Amino acid sequence: MGQSYGGGYGGSSWFALLVVLFILLIIVGAAYLHY
Repeated sequence: MGQSYGGGYGGSSWFALLVVLFILLIIVGAAYLHY
């Protein structure tokens, strides 16, 4: 999973960054709705 970070800084890294941002948004949203 961490192999694509070494050489290829193309579309895969952008997709991974988008996924991480999306997961962070979901976690923050869930925590915000919980309180």
